[in-house]
Amino acid sequence: MNSASSMAADLRGHLALCQEILALVENESQLLRNSDTGLTFEAYQAKKNLLPRLNQSLNQIRQHRANWQTLGPAERNAYPEVSALLRQNQDLIMKIIVLDRENEQALLRHGLVPPRHLPSASRQRPHFVADLYRRQGR
Repeated sequence: MNSASSMAADLRGHLALCQEILALVENESQLLRNSDTGLTFEAYQAKKNLLPRLNQSLNQIRQHRANWQTLGPAERNAYPEVSALLRQNQDLIMKIIVLDRENEQALLRHGLVPPRHLPSASRQRPHFVADLYRRQGR
């Protein structure tokens, strides 16, 4: 199946992009731990420059997703690389989210976030989704 090999190639590209993002977020984390001045303009610009590439990669994956979902379980199992790449991407994205959240908390502790950019109160509830699932299960 040509679209599965194309999807695997795009997922590998997305994984590489996510690794670049993780490196940037780790660099931010290190800057925040070692300095009270906050992030540099270069760090902000580097993230901003990755955004168009991330949007393009996500659009490609969205197109593949529609085709992937039309396949039956037996057909999907024929392409184990795609499933493995999906898991790797998800794991890496979760690492990025957790580290970025920690960076956001560090910025808040240092008072480097303008009040209008403060997270909402509902975002500070770490078990919100788990509680929703628990309530739906009753």
